[in-house]
Formats: sequence, structure tokens, C-alpha cells
Amino acid sequence: MVKFLVMKYLFHLQRVLSLILLVIIGGLALSGSVIPIVNQTNQVRSISRPYEFDYVTWTLNAFYTKFFESALGTGNYLSSETRHQLVLEYLMLVDQIQAIEYQLISIYSNPTIKNTSTSTVELTQEYEHLSALKDLLSPVVEDILEDQISYVLDLLSIDYAGQPLPPVLYHSTPLPLALIVSPRDIIRQDQNISLIADMTIEEQVKMEECLDQSLNVSSLVVHIGGVGVYPTMVQQTSSLNWLSEVIAHEWVHNYLTLRPLGMNYMTSDILRVMNETTASIAGKEISEIFLETFFPELIQKDESSSPVTLKVKAAEPATFDFREEMHKTRIQVDLLLAEGKIEEAEEYMEERRLLFWEQGYQGLRKLNQAYFAFHGAYADQPGGAAPQEDPVGEAVRTLRDQSDSLAEFLNRISWMYTFDQLLEAISETE
Repeated sequence: MVKFLVMKYLFHLQRVLSLILLVIIGGLALSGSVIPIVNQTNQVRSISRPYEFDYVTWTLNAFYTKFFESALGTGNYLSSETRHQLVLEYLMLVDQIQAIEYQLISIYSNPTIKNTSTSTVELTQEYEHLSALKDLLSPVVEDILEDQISYVLDLLSIDYAGQPLPPVLYHSTPLPLALIVSPRDIIRQDQNISLIADMTIEEQVKMEECLDQSLNVSSLVVHIGGVGVYPTMVQQTSSLNWLSEVIAHEWVHNYLTLRPLGMNYMTSDILRVMNETTASIAGKEISEIFLETFFPELIQKDESSSPVTLKVKAAEPATFDFREEMHKTRIQVDLLLAEGKIEEAEEYMEERRLLFWEQGYQGLRKLNQAYFAFHGAYADQPGGAAPQEDPVGEAVRTLRDQSDSLAEFLNRISWMYTFDQLLEAISETE
């Protein structure tokens, strides 16, 4: 028992010291899914600045929370069964909270309900009670999931002396939105600016219209699932399938940030696609092993692929393939833009958006160049928003197929900083 307690103490001491070190170097880990640092024009910043997200304050608060919980190490003194049950109870709480949020929105949106305050008293009280319980559980559950993901990384030999570098740290929080700006005549992500999470739809639309009209660009405010700062930001969700994948995805960004591929994330669109595709591939594989190891009963559960479901209702789920139809749209848009037919391309995208709407994808508010510039970077699977000729995503997937393990794949690609190096690595293996 004494030996066990000593080992526990040394483990937590190591983790606390790692956190102190990473507080000092944390600012270097600001690359990731949605915050490439670029030379942004004064015109764009003059419009977006009042709504821009404060990463410094968020990071300091998150580090304080993580440091405090790591020092206590509460989750590590619980039995495996208790840890398992706490995670499931936390997910159930989040699910109940989201259901109440939906009910509240429905009441406030219902024109037949005159006195909304009276109608929502009990729901609001229940919401506050459940939220308080969730807030108590969150730090412990985050610590448990961090340890379990770390264990999986050790199984996969993606660690150093049994410790992932950097340590797995995430914090569930309302995520910032991302303002994506692309030229109109070509699909290219020129700017990606993080905005506050509570911007209204009206404010988002006004910002997009102002940018489009004043700068002759294509812009779109999009929702994201995580941010590769440190600790990483992850959207609150009741789906453990989705949650574990995003935790792993964003940790891979932290891992890459310490190596040439991640350091060069902002250098070009090609390297951005290499980064995102690598993180997507690895995130899925790590998540699958995590679920098999700790929560096998959830593997077959039909859960949403995102905390915010894009599809409201399926008109013809058996005949309409979203990825295939979106890929067809991207191909045609690229052809029209290559011919200089910008207005025709934009009219076509709006026609296709209406088609998606009719098929039940009513969360697709806009379909424009900025949409494809953002979503086309995630090329872990062929098709979707990626262009017809997608040599980058295909090359990353090929390198993974040629690698004997995920650890080998990450080690090989993480030290690359040009697309030519990736092509050379593939040709050498063939």
C-alpha cells in the first residue's frame, strides 16, 4: 500500500511539474484546427475586432482549473468502476441539460406563449441545478478522460517513457466561432479569425455582408468542434464517441506543434491540409481504441457525429448521400471559377444549398467559397468538401496505409515541412 501511494504521489508530482513547464511554453502551442495566425488586413480586423475571442484570458483560466485538479488528482484515486460510472453520469447530465436548453428555446420561440418567464420557471430551476452538478463533475471527468486517452497513447507507443508529450489536457467550454474569408475567384482560406461564442445569427450575417460588400470576398462564420490551444478547447457534448475523437484530434495538433509539420501549419494551404488530415486520421484511430478499451458498450450506440447536428430531418436518407452530393458541388464550383464565372458559381452554390435544405440539411446556412475553404481541409476521407483533385489528402492517407502503425505514421509525417517530402516518402515505400 505504501509503495502504491508513493507511486501515485510521484505520478502527480510529475504531472504538476509538466503543467508548470507548459504554462511557460503554452503560448507556443497556439496552432491547431481553427486559429492560423496570418497577416490580416486592417479592413477585416476593423470589422471583426469587437467580436474577437480572448485566448489569453481563456488559457490562463483553463490552466488554473487544470493545475488545481491535477494537484488534487481526484480521478486517479477512484476505482475503475467508479471512474467509468462518473463519465457516464456526466454524459447523462449534459444530455439532460441540452434537452432543457432545447425546451427553453422552443418556449421562447413559440408565439402562442405570452408569459414566457412564468412558463420557464421550473425548467430554469432544473437547468441551474443540473448545470451546478455538471460543473462539479467536469474537472474530475476531464481528468479521467485525459488519463484514459494517455493510456491509449501509451498502448500505441505514442509517448516518451509512458508520458505523452505534451500531456493530454483539454477543457470543455463554449467554443469560439471562426470567421473564414476566401477570395471569390478561387477557393482559398485567406483568413481564419476566432470570434466570441455568443454572437447572434444576426450579428454573424451582418459581419459577413459587410465583409463581402466592402472587400469583395466570400466570408462565413462557422461552428467548430475544438481548438488546438493548450489546454485544448473541446465542445461540450453528450456523445463520448465524438468527444474522445475531438480530444485526440486536438492533442495531435499539440503533438505536431512541437515538430516541423505543426510549426509550419500557417505556411500554406497544403501544409494546413496535411496537418488537419493527419489529426483527423489519428483522432479517429485513437478514439476507436479508447472506446474498445474503456467503453465498449458505447461502440454500437448511434450517436451524432457532432454536438450540433447539421441534419434536422431526413427526407430520403436511403437515396441522398450528403458527402457525394457535396463533392459534386465542389467539383462544379471549381470548374466555374476556373472559367472566371464567379456569379454563375455563386448562383449554383445557392441552388445546391436549397437542394440540401429540401433533403433535411437545414443547418447549412450558406454555401460559398469560404465554406469549401474551411471544410475542404479535412481530407481524412475522400469526397465531401474536398476538391476533385485532392493530392494532399490522398497522399496523407496513402502514407498511413504504408505505415505499420499509427506511431510510425505520426513520427514520419510530423517531421515533414513540404508536400514534396510527403510524396518522396510515399514513393520510397512503394
